[in-house]
Amino acid sequence: MENNSSRRSFIRKAAIGGMMAISIPEILSAASASKKQKKIELVKDNVILFQGDSITDAGRNKEDNSFNNPRILGSGYSMLAAAALLETRAALNLKIYNKGISGNKVYQLAERWDTDCLALKPDVLSILIGVNDIWHKLDGKYNGTVEVYRKDYIVLLERTKAALPDVKLIICEPFAVPGVKAVDDKWYPEFYGYQKAAREIADMFDAVFIPYQKIFDEAQKKAPGVYWTGDGVHPSLAGAQLMASAWLDAVR
Repeated sequence: MENNSSRRSFIRKAAIGGMMAISIPEILSAASASKKQKKIELVKDNVILFQGDSITDAGRNKEDNSFNNPRILGSGYSMLAAAALLETRAALNLKIYNKGISGNKVYQLAERWDTDCLALKPDVLSILIGVNDIWHKLDGKYNGTVEVYRKDYIVLLERTKAALPDVKLIICEPFAVPGVKAVDDKWYPEFYGYQKAAREIADMFDAVFIPYQKIFDEAQKKAPGVYWTGDGVHPSLAGAQLMASAWLDAVR
């Protein structure tokens, strides 16, 4: 009821002009104001791979192993980012894959890494992982810790760099929107540790880091959390576009 009330309140305010117009570029600019983000340069014939959990998966067809089509890209941020790249960078002949799987934690990425990453030989590898590593622990389905997450992630990336020494990495920060359905006080302060680990691992591997938590924090200054995510974890269509825009800001 509280989420529905917040959504109705937002719609009413927007209808009467009581809120500022939402500008995703402004949100991204505010989120990166304190640190200039480095970018990955895309070149001709690059293979781009999106990896992660349900946020990346977004209902993709897992029986289809092709690239550059809506069935395999799902309906989330990776599809929106891929569509923009394929429209604006046609001359680059990019191949874009999505191999996210709903429910995955870091160790589950590792279990399928040979087939779902290394065999594809990506030039650019984007990973968003971490929310299930805490969420499933809180649900009693997993007994991992921040240190397990950190160790497993480092081992996975060491393995990746050994097989693909020239791969360019994008590490996406795991994020959550407090107070929206699934995300309550039990997540904190532990979840901050997972986010800190992701930032440190990005530095360790000279990866581009996308600060999704800060981006969603800034977005809530323009519209309430339920506008950007239905359950505190999975983005709405607006949230997916916000994520895609941030991802596209990480490449040039």
